[in-house]
Amino acid sequence: MTRPRFHLAFPVHDLAEARAFYGDLLGCAEGRSSPDWIDFDFHGHQIVAHLAPDEVGHRQTSAVDGEQVPVRHFGVILTLDAWQDLADRLQAAGTSFIIAPQVRFKGQPGEQATLFFLDPSGNALEFKAFAHDDMVFAK
Repeated sequence: MTRPRFHLAFPVHDLAEARAFYGDLLGCAEGRSSPDWIDFDFHGHQIVAHLAPDEVGHRQTSAVDGEQVPVRHFGVILTLDAWQDLADRLQAAGTSFIIAPQVRFKGQPGEQATLFFLDPSGNALEFKAFAHDDMVFAK
């Protein structure tokens, strides 16, 4: 392992929906599970969907480059090709985007391809890509 892996636990209202969404649509391999939670391999990181219906959904947004971005969200940074493949797969599946696939901060440091959507429990996910790795933390 060259980089540490992150671990993220998040609430869902239905484990079967989470299994279909993260496993089938996003292609995350399933790890351990119980009647109350499921581990997923999220691009080499461990995310855990916990059955907690009272805690689901996003509530606040913040303005970023002219868009209202969900404050509570998670995702990964992909290569541009992998990001485009995911965007195409999500569009073909009829995904309703909070922020449609686009390039943010055009011509500026940190220019990035990004998209936002919700899982079935209302958790916001962002997938992004940069043309060059040195742009990830560019100011």
